[in-house]
Amino acid sequence: MEIGMIGLGRMGGNMAQRLLNGGHQVVVYDPRAEAVQGTTGMGARGAASLVGLVEQLAAPRAVWVMVPPGQPTESTIDALSHALSPSDVVIDGGNANYKESMARAQRLALLGIDFMDVGTSGGIWGLRDGYSLMIGGKREVFERLEPLFQTLAPGPDRGYSYMGSSGAGHFVKMVHNGIEYGLMQAYAEGFELLAAKEEFQLDLAQIAQTWRYGSVVRSWLLDLAAAALAEDHDLSSLQAYVDDSGEGRWTVQESVDLAVPLPVITAALQQRFRSRQEQPLSGRMLAALRQQFGGHAVRKAD
Repeated sequence: MEIGMIGLGRMGGNMAQRLLNGGHQVVVYDPRAEAVQGTTGMGARGAASLVGLVEQLAAPRAVWVMVPPGQPTESTIDALSHALSPSDVVIDGGNANYKESMARAQRLALLGIDFMDVGTSGGIWGLRDGYSLMIGGKREVFERLEPLFQTLAPGPDRGYSYMGSSGAGHFVKMVHNGIEYGLMQAYAEGFELLAAKEEFQLDLAQIAQTWRYGSVVRSWLLDLAAAALAEDHDLSSLQAYVDDSGEGRWTVQESVDLAVPLPVITAALQQRFRSRQEQPLSGRMLAALRQQFGGHAVRKAD
């Protein structure tokens, strides 16, 4: 099967390579010429522009977009809408807001172009292990493109599925990432408590390795924690700064809209905000109030 791929960041490039390894024909485009050259070296056909990519694909075309959410996705899909023809398909494999995906599907439908939103999980390990794919859009389009999804997934019978109408794929991926926030925070807090019990001189890397086998808390995230601790036993080479790319915020906002309580995921998101603050005002206010009402000692800023 033939597929166009726009966006050759690490994940997009790895996905293109996995498709090539699976015997598919891939035409690639990225504003960075070196990224295109790297992928053509693996057997893809390169394009110098988005329009050039479309021209190299036989109708009905399928173009997979792997660019950052927001304006990059919006401008890319808008440009595609002017280059593609009725019965072509745009596949958004990025982390777009599901509401934006629903709107894009409606706009493209007016032009006779189909839209599939594919929540994609697997990170840098997807090339080797396959990607988990959560797919929204028309079922008949899903069935036509299923060989592509089977190649990208961990296996032809697992790791991917049709979620429902347009927006469903990105909605499920949004919740997936919210759960990820909570799991990561739980591991982080647990290991911090272990490290704080200094009298036992606990070996965090050894504990992570022990938990990986037979424990009810074993998981791929724990495998990754064990790998990180094996490289840096107390993670002293890192700063306690954790960014967020939007999905956790959208998940928490959805919980407010639907009145579904998500205390763990919400707390995990708030902790990421806290990690990016130096000397937060709230902490200084707490110190000031204790000093004011009780005369408690405070530490002065340098």
